[in-house]
Parts: sequence; structure tokens; C-alpha cells
Amino acid sequence: MNSHELIANLFRLSLAEEKIRAERIQGAVSATAAHNQVALEVRRAIRRVHGVLPEDQPTPDKSIADIQCEQLKKLKKQKTLMLDE
Repeated sequence: MNSHELIANLFRLSLAEEKIRAERIQGAVSATAAHNQVALEVRRAIRRVHGVLPEDQPTPDKSIADIQCEQLKKLKKQKTLMLDE
């Protein structure tokens, strides 16, 4: 997830939360519908400004888990562990 996708997601959550509070929406079904409505509006805004939608974002070659595993292997090969590495 890149920074634009993260920001859009947080923006969507914030707007949906505000909508639920302002409109005094009750119940899981209604809250889910509000989230979906806000999500559609956020996606429309991204499209209008010619942004890249989350599913069209490039994916990294390695996952975070793969990178963590590689780093752990490197640390295990060292005789002493350095705190700043």
C-alpha cells in the first residue's frame, strides 16, 4: 500500500465516521451502506483528478514478510547484533 492509497483509505474512514455521526445512523447494515456510499464518492473523486485507483497501483516485487525474513537471516549471520541495523 503506497501513501496515496493509505491516505485515501483514511479519508474514506474519516468521512464515513462523520456521516454516521451526523446522520445518526444506527445498525451494522446501515453503517456498512454509509461506508460503501462514501467509498464510491472517494473513488469518483480519485478518478476525476486522474488519480490511480488502488487496484491499479503497482505492487512491490517482495512482500513485507519476505523483506523481514531476509533481514532476520542477515542479522543471524552476524556474530554480534548492532542496535542501529
